[in-house]
Amino acid sequence: MSKPSPSKTNRLNTETSPYLLQHAHNPVDWWPWNPESLQQARSQNKPILLSIGYSACHWCHVMAHESFEDEATAAIMNQHFINIKVDREERPDLDKIYQTAHQLINQRGGGWPLTLILTPNDHTPFFAGTYFPPQPRYGMPAFKELLVRVADFYQQHQHEMAQQHQAFVDAFAKMTAVPDPRVDVSDAPLHQARAELAANFDPAHAGFGKAPKFPHPTSLERLLRHWASSDQQDTAALQMLNATLSAMADGGLFDQLGGGFFRYSVDDQWMIPHFEKMLYDNGPLLALYADAFAATGKPMYRRVVEDTADWVLREMLSPAGGFYSSLDADSEGHEGKFYVWTVDELQALLSAEEYRVFAPRFGLDRPANFEGHWHLHGYLSTTELSQRLGLAETTVETLVLSARQRCLSAREQRPRPGRDDKILTAWNALMIKGLAVAGRSLQRADYIDAAQRGVDFIRQQLFINGRLCATYKDGQAKLMAYLDDYAFMLDALLESLQASWRSEDLEFAIALAECLLSHFADTTHGGFYFTAHDHEQLLHRPKPMSDEATPAGNAIAAFALQRLGLLLSEPRYLNAVEPTLRCAWDNIQHYPQAHAALLHALEEYLQPPTLIILRGDAQALPAWQAHYGHGYHPRRLCFALNRDIGNLPAALHSKAATKAAVVAYICQGMQCHAPISQWEPLPV
Repeated sequence: MSKPSPSKTNRLNTETSPYLLQHAHNPVDWWPWNPESLQQARSQNKPILLSIGYSACHWCHVMAHESFEDEATAAIMNQHFINIKVDREERPDLDKIYQTAHQLINQRGGGWPLTLILTPNDHTPFFAGTYFPPQPRYGMPAFKELLVRVADFYQQHQHEMAQQHQAFVDAFAKMTAVPDPRVDVSDAPLHQARAELAANFDPAHAGFGKAPKFPHPTSLERLLRHWASSDQQDTAALQMLNATLSAMADGGLFDQLGGGFFRYSVDDQWMIPHFEKMLYDNGPLLALYADAFAATGKPMYRRVVEDTADWVLREMLSPAGGFYSSLDADSEGHEGKFYVWTVDELQALLSAEEYRVFAPRFGLDRPANFEGHWHLHGYLSTTELSQRLGLAETTVETLVLSARQRCLSAREQRPRPGRDDKILTAWNALMIKGLAVAGRSLQRADYIDAAQRGVDFIRQQLFINGRLCATYKDGQAKLMAYLDDYAFMLDALLESLQASWRSEDLEFAIALAECLLSHFADTTHGGFYFTAHDHEQLLHRPKPMSDEATPAGNAIAAFALQRLGLLLSEPRYLNAVEPTLRCAWDNIQHYPQAHAALLHALEEYLQPPTLIILRGDAQALPAWQAHYGHGYHPRRLCFALNRDIGNLPAALHSKAATKAAVVAYICQGMQCHAPISQWEPLPV
């Protein structure tokens, strides 16, 4: 296989995306997706080879090394196609459209790298696949041979492409939800989702379904909220939650040395992960474990929260306050190499006392579990080790902790996985929320401070002329933001405001809410489009309702707008919720488990949360906030405002402090109770 000269560059060398820059020295004449590249395809009547991936994607790296770095493959690509490379994290709009197209063409899900061939004029795909090898294997053709066949097909069948385009337009139209005005919104999907989660639960290893196993934090949050809404009577829901959170935290899905969760487990036991670490996983998991700690008081959950948050602040925090996107699965050309061990390494590193405890704790006394190496996976608890070894539990805990610290220090000397250091608004919002929730649950001011620094970064660097940008790197904010950017950020601001009130954060939240209504709302059928009204026109304009790796933007928009509407007594925000639920209702009824985030919004639509506004002296407010914030209360919002804060919206300005140290204003939905100045049980 011929390799390119490293001195050559293509048009990707001026991009900021680390993923695109990884391909800047390929012999492929890559273009970014922009008006110039699309015009080149039209003017030359060449089909577009669209390749979508991301920097932490293992098989993206494999295909790059095997094919895109190969001169012979590049020659075929350059001769027959306009080659466009897209970072799916920067352009989720394109990724959503063409992943759906892959599903329509192949009748199965896609993934990354995503490989499509599009017509030059209307960008309709007529071929779709994922990874292709350089020689025939895995039941797939060689990539070079495939390219020649597809190019020939295009030349011979151009007259059929118009029909293909209309077929896609019709198929996409059928996917767009249209509300049924006769429908009655009810709590039935909440109970149906609870039953589905139980039916899909793995009683042997916890989690849902079989390998590969994903964390699904939104589904797990549904179990926790269901338990809370049942007045804590649904102990089976809590048991499923605890079993899953414990299995994930004790297994190889969690980095037992450095903290943070990997992407997913390739087996049923949560033992061997796909080793990439994504910000968008760790933000929601951080919030979930913090909530679970508030609900149960389990020390394991506190440890997971602290280890994860500390990893984020140590490795993923930019000096300016934003959070980086991901860590690669690979290092030194091998997946997982940074994280795995040999027994000889660990025996040389640890004392005899440490190794005696550490080995049975993490399976070093068992056969290797990852390509002749050991990836740390918890087997015996400290109680079991104490009984087996005849040691006090505190001694076991101390030895495990010292061994972990010694191993982490040694691991830090290894060549590190690559880090994608672009800063994405939506993913930052998920982490900001996670840190704010963790800060409140664990009384950690440093986590709250980090959340607020993240808010400041987004507001100062990515909120330009009243609109958000989607991504930031090397001092440059760019690309119009998407629904998820606005909705997730609004939700994060409401959590940050509960952790520590700043009036400028409320002003930011209002601005984002106005953008959602002005630029994304479907005022005819309800719900919100993924792209703004003035966004580039693409083959399809999605309106996503179901959860994917992250919660559905429509769900979080409805959830957050409802909460902000209650806080400000703003009917325009409240009135956006029911049309969104009605728009998605058919899908919610048929697949409730796939719409867990929308079920959170539905729950609060049917049973509006309790709103508590505290006004008073700065010294007295924390005790009141701790009193009403103690435990897990998902449908309770508590905001603490110093008595001297001014320039508040009318709904908050009216809740002034009296001579009492603190006054609490408590409302249940639209019904408010008399202010109180002494702690009392909540009237709801």
